[in-house]
Amino acid sequence: MAAAECCLVSPTPISIWAPFGALFHLINKKRYIRKSQRVLSEASDTQYSFYSVRLMPPRSSGIPKDETMRKKAVIVFSGGQDSTTCLIHALPKYDEIHCITFDYGQRHRAEIEAARELAQALGVTAHTVLDLKLLNELTVSSLTRDNIPVPIANEAGIEVPNTFIPGRNILFLTFASIYAYQVQAQTVITGVCETDFSGYPDCRDDFVKALNSAIKLGMDYQLQFETPLMWLTKSETWALAEYHGQLELVREHTLSCYNGIKGSGCGECDACSLRSKGLNEFLKNKKRFMNSMRYRLSLT
Repeated sequence: MAAAECCLVSPTPISIWAPFGALFHLINKKRYIRKSQRVLSEASDTQYSFYSVRLMPPRSSGIPKDETMRKKAVIVFSGGQDSTTCLIHALPKYDEIHCITFDYGQRHRAEIEAARELAQALGVTAHTVLDLKLLNELTVSSLTRDNIPVPIANEAGIEVPNTFIPGRNILFLTFASIYAYQVQAQTVITGVCETDFSGYPDCRDDFVKALNSAIKLGMDYQLQFETPLMWLTKSETWALAEYHGQLELVREHTLSCYNGIKGSGCGECDACSLRSKGLNEFLKNKKRFMNSMRYRLSLT
């Protein structure tokens, strides 16, 4: 009888609390679902969109949804003063820096080696050397032909010197843009300058802007060409290197010389003349050029 009473009593509390247990379970389940949906929603805004953009670049605007994607830059990198200064200036601003150096059969191979050493020393994300030797076959220049002498600086009667390589920056910026598209970089940086230059038409601001517009249309991708040195003098370019604490690195380890001599160079070609003149002016009046450089680039 006692056993029977036990059997009759024990089912009673179970039957009473069972609906409440089911209700609590349902409430907790709904809370879990809502929490899971929120977590998945947050993940879709970050990780999922990141991978979907990498695998399938958007066609409408070309602007990735993930903010980190806007912090990649591709630099046209020769290992010379200007491109190295651009690299130093870009390093604090971007999460990833991709440098591209072009092997176009230039007169001296030391340029490519200097670029490799500098890219490694400055810790870029990637450094790629692209084979563009076809340019050498198409153009005749003292920088692509050993039998054509490099002119002496300020040689009279020359508007566009024989060091000019027609189409070089058109190809460089185009290939850099293709590379940028593949790595989803939104910026291509080049060290061209219209203030102190050798008379090359493809270093002008109008040219860079026109090609940038054509690239955006042709690739349906919002890519921006940046030219931080465009309106700087050579003295101000030296000031920019000093601003970042890398003047000696640029002075000793970059190669701008048309005759392939690192550092101070041959001292006779136009590139060496512009570089040396700018350095001497900067060293004589650092404060003046540092202030003017900061003003032009809106630096504090």
